[in-house]
Amino acid sequence: MPTFAYVARNRGGKKQSGTLSAETKAQATQVLQRRGLTVQEVKVQTVRRDAVSPRTKVKSTDLLVFTRQLSTIVSAGLPLLQGLDILSEQTEDVRFGNVIRALGTEVEAGETFSEALRRFPRIFQDLFISMVRAGEAGGDLDGVLLQLADYIEKTEDLKRRIKSAMMYPVIAFSMIVLIATGLIVFVVPQFGEIFGSFGAELPMPTQILIDISAVLRSWRAFVVVAVVVAAVFAIRMWGRTKNGRFSLDAAKLRLPVFGKLLRKVAVSRFTRTLSTLTRSGVPILQALEIVERTAGNEVFARAISEAGNSVRNGESLADPLERSGQFPGMVTRMIGVGEKTGALETMLLKISDFYDSEVEAAVDGLTSMIEPILIMMMGIIVGGIVVALFMPILQLSSLVQ
Repeated sequence: MPTFAYVARNRGGKKQSGTLSAETKAQATQVLQRRGLTVQEVKVQTVRRDAVSPRTKVKSTDLLVFTRQLSTIVSAGLPLLQGLDILSEQTEDVRFGNVIRALGTEVEAGETFSEALRRFPRIFQDLFISMVRAGEAGGDLDGVLLQLADYIEKTEDLKRRIKSAMMYPVIAFSMIVLIATGLIVFVVPQFGEIFGSFGAELPMPTQILIDISAVLRSWRAFVVVAVVVAAVFAIRMWGRTKNGRFSLDAAKLRLPVFGKLLRKVAVSRFTRTLSTLTRSGVPILQALEIVERTAGNEVFARAISEAGNSVRNGESLADPLERSGQFPGMVTRMIGVGEKTGALETMLLKISDFYDSEVEAAVDGLTSMIEPILIMMMGIIVGGIVVALFMPILQLSSLVQ
């Protein structure tokens, strides 16, 4: 709940000042009036520059709403400070409300809006700050904020599609592992005791299944789990290094089914981000540096970095992208045409829209393809366990006959 500073006079005409908490400015005024005070001024209490942690994070949906609403307020002709004041009262996230008030404090102290945004790098990334700076320089802050809102919305929509597509296979695979583990740990030992009373040699699949059950039910299971956890931790630590991140990202792009999807997502993100930056007036070299940092894949980041160096040396953008081998021929040709005709932003936006639709189709196809694969895996694993358990019984039956 925001805090408001007020100045008022009591019934005797004596001046009073203080603070109170309320949902809105109007509610704060009503509270003061019920106390018998004549309100002279009520405003949101400013936040000290060091009162909000620069490591504060907020939801992307809150950032989207803030950006779109601020664009509407600025385009309506209201001053930026007043717009920040209004949004700080309206936001439901108290932390984000404090951040917006801190931005207002910075702007009121003489900082530009883009410089104020730099205090919160976990919320406002380089792309956001660079576009706002370009909008301030060109006098089109509301237009740039609207472009940013559209960009955030498209990006989040793409993330939601991919997450929703991945959720089902992850849950289904986890259920398969749990069912198989339950059968091996709780059911197989009972059959093992029965088979042990036979005194005969068991078929190899049955013996392997019983050995696995014995391992999972003994202290050795903790060793296996510890080894797996250590391996995962080591891979994650290696993935934080530059070479490790590059190797892991390259391996992801070579995956049988998911590799093509990840490549399409990377191309879509590259073209949409570069289009948004160049349309807002950010110079091409600075735009490429920002795109490199927001690529999301180290393989594409290196290709973009090399392209930026080539552009700095006087080459076109399409040629180094084509030499990298990471971008499809259609993409590099359309970028080349856009450079020659002076419509690079339009071409990039068309490429991004095309690949967004490709990702959507790939996600839908992947979802429909994964379901029968998981069902088949379930049948193979559970059926294999059942067959391995009944093999000795069938063998005993044949011996009796």
